[in-house]
Amino acid sequence: MPISKGSSAVRKVLIIDDHAVFRDGLARIINQEKDLTVCGEATDGVEALELAPRLKPDLMIVDVTLEGMTGIDLTKTLRERFPQVRILVLSMHKETLYAERALRAGANGYIMKRESGRKLLSAMRHVLGGQTYISEDMNRVLLEKVSGQGRNADAAPMDRLSDRELEIFRLLGQGYGTRQMSDHLHVSVKTIESHKERIRAKLGFDTNFELVQHAIHWAFGETHPRTA
Repeated sequence: MPISKGSSAVRKVLIIDDHAVFRDGLARIINQEKDLTVCGEATDGVEALELAPRLKPDLMIVDVTLEGMTGIDLTKTLRERFPQVRILVLSMHKETLYAERALRAGANGYIMKRESGRKLLSAMRHVLGGQTYISEDMNRVLLEKVSGQGRNADAAPMDRLSDRELEIFRLLGQGYGTRQMSDHLHVSVKTIESHKERIRAKLGFDTNFELVQHAIHWAFGETHPRTA
């Protein structure tokens, strides 16, 4: 059951997001609640992994798009190192793209940044209460997929990409060059080029130019490449 707002226990929250303004706003919302308090903030995965053992949060709010270690990768590592901590992934990206990946990585919930503060607090309390939180629409999508009524793999080409490949495709669409992606993700140029080749093969693009053009279109519209 979700924890009640009137619960006597104050639950500690660690926020991991690389935008200071967003972190400040989120911290103000959380600290107004009697049963919740922000125990710390981190800008990336490395800092989060340093703070977690010392602060011992009950809940970690993780943004999907972090520099270096992505939010999905961070969630996997947190789940391995801190199996008892609750994790809520927060993102500006459509949940149909990232929610299932976040849950597979070990998150206890996924919510979009555009949601209201009231809904975010509700999601946090659901997760802290031992439940999994996703929207009703996403719950329906996952149920249809499990029952075999959802879209097949041919109709969802982005599902073929690994978490790292999806991140590189997103960065391509935002105008990042190979060297910039290498610096941003803290991996070698050769690794980036290998990922790009696999992405191109999986999505069926003939040239790198075609890959980049579709990545740009997708990044700004978040539609599937080659959607019929």
